[in-house]
Amino acid sequence: MLRYLSVIAFVFAALPAQAQAVKYVSDEVFVVLHKGPGAEYRWVAKLTPGTRLRMAGTAEDGEWAEVTTDRGTTGWVSTEFLSSDTPAQVRLPAAEARAAKLSTENAELNNQVAALEAEKLELLKKINSSDSELGDVSQELSNLQQVSGKAMQLDTDNRRLIEETENLRAGVDMLEAENLRLQDNLKSEDFINGALAVMMGVFITLVVPRLWPKRRKSSSWA
Repeated sequence: MLRYLSVIAFVFAALPAQAQAVKYVSDEVFVVLHKGPGAEYRWVAKLTPGTRLRMAGTAEDGEWAEVTTDRGTTGWVSTEFLSSDTPAQVRLPAAEARAAKLSTENAELNNQVAALEAEKLELLKKINSSDSELGDVSQELSNLQQVSGKAMQLDTDNRRLIEETENLRAGVDMLEAENLRLQDNLKSEDFINGALAVMMGVFITLVVPRLWPKRRKSSSWA
């Protein structure tokens, strides 16, 4: 009966071998890999701390485990030297490699940040230059608007002056026509006055003497 129980226990103990659990050699100087589950078996290999192993199963007493290295070497090692956690000998190089990678990435990021800062400064210069150019354009536009406003005012004043000039010319033409009419009237009046003067002279010469009574001659016989 005990023999069957031992076989059953060994079978159950061997079940984890199918799962191929990953173990690591703990932080010791070195561990000997034996041909069988015991120190009396001959050495197969010497394992350094941190060696990665695939565990196939354990012996009945649970003190020895059958393992296989990544190189394919199979043997037995004491379970007291096995650990499920990654030892420091493995974590440290990985951490150092990770730190080196992060340092490289950090340097690249710093370079990218420096490049972005340089681009930012260049953009700020361009923005300042654009603002200055925009100010110049705005000032020029304001000057053009002022000039345009003055030009429009000058055009308006010019049109008004032209209109006033035309009106003045029309007034001058009217005054000249009126002057000519007055001159004609004056000439007509002078002619009439001259004619009247002539007629008055004739009248005085011919008619007036006849209107005065003749003086009687004195008779010497009286």
